Amino acid sequence: MDAAAPPPPRWRRRKAARPGEIVAAALAVFAERGFAAARLDDIAARAGVSKAALYLYFPTKEDLFRAVVTQAAAPNLALVAAAAAHYEGPFAALAERILPALAAAIVASQLGGVVKMVVGESRNFPELARVWHDEIVAKALGAVTELIERAQARGEVRPGDPRNYAFGLVAPVLLGVLWRETFTPIGAPDVDLETLARQHVQAVLHGMLVEARD
Repeated sequence: MDAAAPPPPRWRRRKAARPGEIVAAALAVFAERGFAAARLDDIAARAGVSKAALYLYFPTKEDLFRAVVTQAAAPNLALVAAAAAHYEGPFAALAERILPALAAAIVASQLGGVVKMVVGESRNFPELARVWHDEIVAKALGAVTELIERAQARGEVRPGDPRNYAFGLVAPVLLGVLWRETFTPIGAPDVDLETLARQHVQAVLHGMLVEARD
């Protein structure tokens, strides 16, 4: 009987993991310092690689930001969108789950800092806004809008622009994220993002649903 194949050398495993480690380091540095102040030297040091090694994978900061979006944020969104696309139950039940889950995911990660960075620096770095819009915002808003359109077709949701309904659902979570990233650090009362999302979706559903629940 042949012996089990030996594990790959440690250096080979390390090399394969480097892009992911660099992206994780970039997410942390972008969230802490913003895009303009983030230095590739700092990202390389946090990832435990040389600056030359970083350049092999990501020649520019813009490339790094695109990788942060596509590797750290977009995959989770894709899973939620895929689940929502095949969902056939009541719209209200799904909305009550998705919005607090979104809030929890933001709290558990450093994406709130990235959201603030995009909002604050997109005028000087429009590519940030473009990538974030195309990979995150447009897809998320599109998925929610489609869910609402289907609920309207079933007679669950009142007539109205489904995209505006989608904006109304997600906007307070965005405001809560910006509050936590901007005002909480200077001593303002914190916002419990999950509680905000849960309370907000209950209030909005009473206005959206054809037959509001007690």
